[in-house]
Amino acid sequence: MIKKTLTILAVSCMMYSCATKTESNPFFTEFQTEYGVPSFDKIKLEHYEPAFLKGIEEQNQNIEAIIESPEIPTFENTIVALDNSAPILDRVSIIFFNMTDAETTDSLTALSIKLAPVLSEHNDNISLNGKLFKRVNDVYQKKDSLNLTSEQERLLDKTYKRFIRSGANLGEKDQTRLREINKELSTLGITFSNNVLNENNAFQLFVDKEEDLAGLPEWFRQSAAEEAKAAGQPGKWLFTLHNASRLPFLQYSENRPLREQIY
Repeated sequence: MIKKTLTILAVSCMMYSCATKTESNPFFTEFQTEYGVPSFDKIKLEHYEPAFLKGIEEQNQNIEAIIESPEIPTFENTIVALDNSAPILDRVSIIFFNMTDAETTDSLTALSIKLAPVLSEHNDNISLNGKLFKRVNDVYQKKDSLNLTSEQERLLDKTYKRFIRSGANLGEKDQTRLREINKELSTLGITFSNNVLNENNAFQLFVDKEEDLAGLPEWFRQSAAEEAKAAGQPGKWLFTLHNASRLPFLQYSENRPLREQIY
């Protein structure tokens, strides 16, 4: 109880500190663009943290409504409701983690490390919620009589297995230990991913012999020459692990040893 209270207070404090940044947060509503694509021109660094915290609050309220429902658990009021319980959190998560995976910054990295234990605990609070799992399990145990479509069966199966694989059937002691492990892994995972991304971004393959460019089209050679010049190595050709450089090199190069280096 004390741990849960402290967590609520911590999230509340974080939300209070971000209060002045939430009035025009683009994550709080669906993107008003064609096909609902993200409004990247309106998204700023300061929008992410308030959106995550607001999303957690929203999902907690929706899950509480599922748990407290006096109705018998059904596919719609439990499985579908759970799947639709986090519109804000889903919206911000997709964009934020794609940004950190593709081309992170020091500020995004710091924020991802800050949020990791908060998100880990939030996910555990859902996966290890006994009352919620009971409703999910009730629906799952009568799945053969529900006349579900193949898509509905797939959602039910994935939802049930996610709870099982996340420790829903563990005892209290084991669940406590699992929370500790998940919290540690959340930070370690981000650190590892950032290290891999930084190493990939830092990789440079300079070629100084034109014969090593055999098979590469002229436009690609020119682009590599410009990259090398910009990197302070005029007269050479520079190739990196970015897709615009790596993929054409692997496709066209006839130099097997160099292909092995950049693969």
